[in-house]
Amino acid sequence: MTTKDLLFEIGTEEIPARFMSKTLENLNFFTQEEFNIARIEHGEIIINCTPRRLVVYVKNVACFQKDIVETSKGPAKSRAFDVNGKATKAAEGFARSMGLQVDELKTDLVNGTEYLIAVTRLSGVETIIVLPEILKKIVKRLSFPKSMYWQDKNISFARPVRWLLSLFGTEIIETSFGDVKSGRISRGHRFMGASEIEIPNAEKYFEIIRENFVIINPEERKQMILRGIEKIENELSAKVEVNTQLLNEVVHLNEYPVVFYGSFDKEFLNIPTEVLILTMAKNQRYFPVRDLEGQLMPNFIGVSNNLAKDMSIIKEGNERVLRARLYDAAFFWKEDLKKSLDDMAEELKDITYQEQLGSVYDKVQRVKTLSLTLTKKLDKNNIYSFIERAASIAKADLVSNMVYEFAEVQGVMGREYAKKAGEHKEVCLALYEQYLPRFAGDEIPSSIEGAIIGLADRADTIAAIYKIGHEPTSTQDPYGLRRAARCINEIIWGLSLDIDINELIKSAAAPFNFDSEMLSKIYTFLNLRLQVQLKEKGYSRSVVMLALQTIPTRPLQVARMCDTLQKISDEAWFADLITAAIRIKNLLIKAGDTRIEVDTSKFTSDSEKHLNDQLQYLTKLAKEAIKNLDWQQLVSILAQLAPVITQFFTDVLVMDENLDIRNNRLALLGKCQEFFMHIGDFSLLK
Repeated sequence: MTTKDLLFEIGTEEIPARFMSKTLENLNFFTQEEFNIARIEHGEIIINCTPRRLVVYVKNVACFQKDIVETSKGPAKSRAFDVNGKATKAAEGFARSMGLQVDELKTDLVNGTEYLIAVTRLSGVETIIVLPEILKKIVKRLSFPKSMYWQDKNISFARPVRWLLSLFGTEIIETSFGDVKSGRISRGHRFMGASEIEIPNAEKYFEIIRENFVIINPEERKQMILRGIEKIENELSAKVEVNTQLLNEVVHLNEYPVVFYGSFDKEFLNIPTEVLILTMAKNQRYFPVRDLEGQLMPNFIGVSNNLAKDMSIIKEGNERVLRARLYDAAFFWKEDLKKSLDDMAEELKDITYQEQLGSVYDKVQRVKTLSLTLTKKLDKNNIYSFIERAASIAKADLVSNMVYEFAEVQGVMGREYAKKAGEHKEVCLALYEQYLPRFAGDEIPSSIEGAIIGLADRADTIAAIYKIGHEPTSTQDPYGLRRAARCINEIIWGLSLDIDINELIKSAAAPFNFDSEMLSKIYTFLNLRLQVQLKEKGYSRSVVMLALQTIPTRPLQVARMCDTLQKISDEAWFADLITAAIRIKNLLIKAGDTRIEVDTSKFTSDSEKHLNDQLQYLTKLAKEAIKNLDWQQLVSILAQLAPVITQFFTDVLVMDENLDIRNNRLALLGKCQEFFMHIGDFSLLK
């Protein structure tokens, strides 16, 4: 089979870095799918990109499509020919529809009946003929978070398309996108490469484009950046804080990354660390530099898309831009310190939380009340004053200049302003940790004060948003209630807080005068979120459902019970117990479960007596174990009962011919069922 390599480069204005990851994934999938649909065999598909180009390279593409052989079933042979063997209209019509003569048809036996069969072959055409349409389809299928129109309003792309390079071996694939026609011309680096480059064949592309200062492989650009950072680390005896998200963004901002470092005045180190890092990383895409003890240094690392003859010019230009931004941050910091946190908290009255829910100040008062209620329920009266103070000024920093400029530092600035004001360290930490965790996998509060205010804040949000009828749907959650519920559970687990979330929500809902139906909706929502998180933690669905039946509203205990059950789920005795529980349930359903009292005088075997005695003894212990939340003890009780039930079924025929004996044994099984239902429906574990 003759093959050639395919090269397709879409040249554009600079595409936003955040678009690239999904675009590369889609480009690979669409290429694979379109080639399969077109019946073109091929080798490896290589997808690359820079800010100015998307590149598809397909190795060993067959020069012809695969042929198609199709088999079609026609009429039964008995209908296709008359008694003289002459073709009937049915046979002639079938042959005609398949483009064949009757004598070209075959026969085959299908389920004992002989049918006419038409075998047709569709020969594949040259690949170069179908490639233009394939490439058009691939481009048209690409979608982006935001697209641009230019010239033709029917044509859109992430950014305007400026050139198309499409080669099949040495041949140009004649295709187009809008008014841009394909050819063998590419372009080098915007500043360091040739404005036009002729590519003789697909295989030469990589060599020629590199000579023009374009590194098309994102992973190679990433390694260039990391090597540059490592070199500077050694030079400065420092450690660079490499944020993965920022690194990936910088990779997709440069065609030929050149790493450099700059510095700023030491006086700016007086600005809170998080603000410095945010100013460098978010605004300028710089990497912060720390000394070997972890302290921030007055340096930064940048990545330039230009290998200048004199890199000091680039360095000084970046230092100048950063200096201006840091002057702004320092000004905001000084201005904010002129106000007290109490004054800031008062200004929250002028900030609307939600049109139907009043101001942020109103929310703060609700959260404060709920925080203090929760403090008492947790028997944490020793921190009552810290909670009261921290909750009172919890959102004060929202009116600061710094948070207005950098929304990401809310909480951080509250902590820093509180430190400057001489607040207790517990209060300072709580102002920051109330927002933790901020996203999945984030750190959780280390302090009980931060945890309590964080729980109260999220519970208030859930109750308030349900009050105004904006509960989450399958497709929308504009107020982040799922995230709020997730955070509540993460905090409870992280700090081992034994909280009843239904009681928490009921307290949060108190200012809103909820009816029982609305509360029930919130309880169901929280229960479903708890199920999802427990499954994410690796617990099986059946274990989660059983634990939620036992203790549905206390996430800490549900997780602990799940953990205990999961550990024994593969043990033989537990499997036997589940089998027995299911058998008992089915027998009682089949018998109609007409409960009567167990009559010990009607026992005819030791197994019956032993099971009855164990049930009386272990039922009491099981209730105590559940009451005391002692899941290990509960497992021990189940382990004692399992062999007794197994032996009962080995020795005893439940459905005895004697109706009195049978009903008495069913009554005994009814007691077993009652025992299990103190815990939950064990049939869920089948």
